[in-house]
Amino acid sequence: MVDALGVAVVGFGWMGRVHTQAYARVRHHYPHLPLRPELVAVAEEVPGRAEEAAERFGFASATRDWREVAADPRVHAVSITAPNFLHREIAVAMAGTGKHIWIEKPVGLTAADARAVADAVAGAGVQGSVGFNYRNAPAVEAARDLIAAGEIGTVTHVRIRLFSDYAAHPEGALTWRFERERGGSGVLGDLASHGADLARFLLGEIASLTADTAVFLPERARPTAATAGHSRAAGGEPGPVENEDYVNCLLRFASGARGVLEACRVSVGEQNNYGFEVHGTTGAVYWDFRRMNELGVSRGTAYQDQPVSTVYVGPGHGEFAAFQPGAANAMGYDDLKVVEAHRFLRSIAEGTPYGATPTDAVHSAAVLDAMTRSAERGAWVSPELPG
Repeated sequence: MVDALGVAVVGFGWMGRVHTQAYARVRHHYPHLPLRPELVAVAEEVPGRAEEAAERFGFASATRDWREVAADPRVHAVSITAPNFLHREIAVAMAGTGKHIWIEKPVGLTAADARAVADAVAGAGVQGSVGFNYRNAPAVEAARDLIAAGEIGTVTHVRIRLFSDYAAHPEGALTWRFERERGGSGVLGDLASHGADLARFLLGEIASLTADTAVFLPERARPTAATAGHSRAAGGEPGPVENEDYVNCLLRFASGARGVLEACRVSVGEQNNYGFEVHGTTGAVYWDFRRMNELGVSRGTAYQDQPVSTVYVGPGHGEFAAFQPGAANAMGYDDLKVVEAHRFLRSIAEGTPYGATPTDAVHSAAVLDAMTRSAERGAWVSPELPG
């Protein structure tokens, strides 16, 4: 017997839509999932947007006030895809009413925010999942398994990159993303949070780091109407960009490995250039999000001039079999969110966490806070997990 589970989405920009579509698809790919998500409510403060979402996707009700969702007894699980500055308040309230939460990264503005959410989830005895979607790629999970098995020897160093052009246009609107009070960090929260999570997912804890940040487009125009995604706003009143466009960071892992993490939101010519190269004493492994279903692997005993092979992931890797029957059939970005939805719902059904959790968000946020401190001080620092 399959039990219905009332779900809601709070914040209906692009990511809210992605979560909604994942709920709609999840049982197509995971037919044995013992829960059937039902779209009960959607909340979005922009006038008309929640009603439009309800009509288009079939939510039973729509509201501009997320507090109505918190009070709704029909809702058992909530996707929180609102702006960063609202994450902590909404997540703590939802957990406090006994609702399970699937929340987008970076889970607030600071590590203290992420810890407050993690504590609320633990204290309420509910399940929490976090949107670190890149770790869900079958090739990334295959890389992790390969590294853990010693297939490339002892890891010596890694490079993680996250380059994008979503904020490269000088007419990009001065939305909440560019403000300290509402967005917190800039490219740190947007992209480097994924990099910090991938680094830990693949190689373990980061012991210390030193970082440098920069703002390359210091002024933007304020939007004159509601925005979604990365809108342009020519002619609006100009205002300052308060958080970083770029970060580069040297990492020292607890294992002794070294690393470089670099992220930028204003890289002209770069569209979602995300990936990593992990080097070990006997080999290496490479992944590029733009070729998401491929893994470059070098292993053996040759050391010098050792070739690199391309591995096409297949049903034996990660969650690939839930989407495609054979290797080299492509999966896409939205599929990673379906994987996430499945792990969230499975966590609820079994009472055991699967996938990225609020605790993982705390670790990622601690690394981001350390990057900020390091850039301010010009020194090596260690991530500090809030008590």
